[in-house]
Amino acid sequence: MLDHTGFVVIDLAKARRFYEAIAKPLGLATVDIGKDAFLLGRGPGQLPYLWIGILRPSYWVEGSRAGINQMHVAFVAASREAVDEFHRVALAAGGRDNGKPGPRKGERGYYGAFALDPDGNNIEACFRA
Repeated sequence: MLDHTGFVVIDLAKARRFYEAIAKPLGLATVDIGKDAFLLGRGPGQLPYLWIGILRPSYWVEGSRAGINQMHVAFVAASREAVDEFHRVALAAGGRDNGKPGPRKGERGYYGAFALDPDGNNIEACFRA
């Protein structure tokens, strides 16, 4: 359904470490697109992707800056074990726990975990049985 989305980060090196770590358990990869940004997705040229960078987008309204508006992104995981691994590597790569792996209320068969990236964005991995 999505083509792409993205957000601006404060420290690209910290963000890159975090997103490279969570990419593997989710079957994703980071793609280098220059010194100011990278992509997270299935691979080069594949949609959808997440743009992560330090450039100021042309569509930002006055007063916008990195980290001011927390974003939520949920990635599909292939299994509960992948969700567990996502959470483990996210914390090891500088993320902060925002919800340990486990079933979520209100969603039958839904298993998810949440981590805040270095800029406070809420990143989730979820498996739907």
